[in-house]
Amino acid sequence: MELPDQILNKSVAAGVAKTQKTLEAKLILGFIGGAMISLGYLAYIRIAAGFTGSLSGLGSFLGACVFPTGLIVILLAGGELVTGNMMAVSAALIDGKIRVTGWLLNLLTITLANAAGALFAAYVFGHVVGLTAGEIYGNEVALLADAKLNASALQCFFSGIGCNWFVGLALWLCYGAKDGITKIAGIWFPVMTFVIIGFQHSVANIFLLAAALFEGHGTWQQFLRNFIPVYIGNLVGGFVFVAFFYHRVYRHT
Repeated sequence: MELPDQILNKSVAAGVAKTQKTLEAKLILGFIGGAMISLGYLAYIRIAAGFTGSLSGLGSFLGACVFPTGLIVILLAGGELVTGNMMAVSAALIDGKIRVTGWLLNLLTITLANAAGALFAAYVFGHVVGLTAGEIYGNEVALLADAKLNASALQCFFSGIGCNWFVGLALWLCYGAKDGITKIAGIWFPVMTFVIIGFQHSVANIFLLAAALFEGHGTWQQFLRNFIPVYIGNLVGGFVFVAFFYHRVYRHT
C-alpha cells in the first residue's frame, strides 16, 4: 500500500481526471456505474430472499458479500459513480485543482447518468425479466424498500453519511493499493460493512425503490423523500469525512 499522503495525491489526480473526461464518456461511464451498483444490489436481493428475516442475520451477510461486485467492476473495469466522485472530485476541489463549477457539473452529470443506469436495471432486469417480481423476490424488494421509506429524513441523512464514509474509504484504499487483489480487498471490506450495517446509498436506493415502484409498491413522492436526504448525507460523508479530513491531515504543503 502507498502511504496516506501519496494516496491523497492519487485521489486528487483521479478527481481532476474525472472532471476532464468528455461529456460522452461521463454519460456512458455514469450509466455503467449506476447499472453495476444496481446489479450488485440485485444479487443481494436474490440471495437474501432465500432466508427468513433477511434484513439481518445470514441472508444479510451473504447478500452483503456479493454487493461489492458493482463497485469492484466500476473501479477496475471502468465506470463513474457519484458517491465515489463525492470523495475523489471533492479532494481535487479542496486541493484547489478544480473550480466549484467543475465540481458541481461533474456531480450533476454523473448523478443523472447513474440514475439512468439504475432505472434501466430496475425496469429491464427487475420488472421485464422478472428478477424483482413474484412472491419471493417481490416481497424481499418491498421489505427492503419499506425499511428505507419508513426512515425519517434525519435518519436517512445520517445513514447516508455512514454509507459514503465507507465508500470513500473503499476508493481511498483502492487508490493506495499496488496490485489487483489488494484493490479488490480494499473495496470489498468497506462496502460489505456498510451494507451489513444497513447504511443507505443513494444510487442503490434509486434501483431498489424504483424496482418496488415498478411492482406497484410505494410512490415517487416517497422515493424523493428518501433520495434527497440520503444523497445529501452521501455528499457529506464523502466530502467531509474522507476528502476533507484526510486532506487536512496529510497535505503538508
